[in-house]
Amino acid sequence: MTLWTPTTVGGIELPHRLAMAPMTRDRSRADGVPSDLNREYYAQRASMALIITEGTQPSDDGQGYLLTPGIYTQDHVEGWREVTDAVHAAGGRIVVQLMHTGRIAHPDNTPHHRRPVAPSAVRPAGVMFTASGPQEMPVPRALETGEIAGVVDEFRHAAAAAVAAGFDGVEIHGANGYLVHQFLSSNANQRTDDYGGTVTNRIRFALEVAAAVAQQIGAARTGLRLSPGNPYNDITENDTRELYPALIDALAPLNLAYLHLIHAGDEKLLGELRAGWPTALLLNRAGAPLDSRVADLDAGLADVVAVGAAALANPDLPARIRAGAPLNDPDPATFYGGDHRGYTDYPTLTSADR
Repeated sequence: MTLWTPTTVGGIELPHRLAMAPMTRDRSRADGVPSDLNREYYAQRASMALIITEGTQPSDDGQGYLLTPGIYTQDHVEGWREVTDAVHAAGGRIVVQLMHTGRIAHPDNTPHHRRPVAPSAVRPAGVMFTASGPQEMPVPRALETGEIAGVVDEFRHAAAAAVAAGFDGVEIHGANGYLVHQFLSSNANQRTDDYGGTVTNRIRFALEVAAAVAQQIGAARTGLRLSPGNPYNDITENDTRELYPALIDALAPLNLAYLHLIHAGDEKLLGELRAGWPTALLLNRAGAPLDSRVADLDAGLADVVAVGAAALANPDLPARIRAGAPLNDPDPATFYGGDHRGYTDYPTLTSADR
């Protein structure tokens, strides 16, 4: 089966092709330093071919949710070093996902309590959970043209911190309605400068971030996640089929380690992006059964498949699949926040037999 064939993603050698997708779990310390629970959680899942961490903010401005980790202070580096050491000791490979949430934020959740920043002053629909309960997200502050280079540098600095923390690489979160995706969109980006309007202008920020990270830590350690056509977090794309091929064409010369696609069902677009991407492609068909994901490998649509909830609920997922054993069911009530329950207490085949 192709699923169990070793492969290489950039400079990372993988023993098989089943990766753990990034999943926000809201269990870090209030200062963004990973907790002992975080270390245990990731180490438990070291048998995955590649672990992609939960979204991790590259700056104070990048934080959107409560109890999410950061990777921009020395304390963050030291906390993450305990996680990466534990994963490596267990034989795993781990990359950190850099997630700047942009307008999907609330001042109560950030260290500086300032308004969120975004491409434009367009308030997203929906509410944000804060320590005092759900609140409407405010109208964000539009980044000045001269500020954008500084935001790019936040990603660069965070990538350097990630390497110092022992990560095998970095994944830039360009999906799901967060800052990079906001620049790509038709509704969150209302700019009239070189970062707005045309497709060429709207992809500029994504390209600059990818180039900066690749320059800082090497293209072989740099991945990018995209979600073409995904309306999550109040995103509209009026030109998805023009936008993403143009972005892929512009990114291709960087020779990044991988592209991680969240597939929304446009098979024609998926085929076009696969054909245009020069290196490894990680594919996440969210909610799809495993056999259809394996079929993507066999058909050449993907080099690695990424799974979320199944890895969340099954610390030993590869062993269970190989053995044909039943899977634990994930508990949505414990996905976000809380303690070890629904986080590090899912049984393995070995523990279940005791």
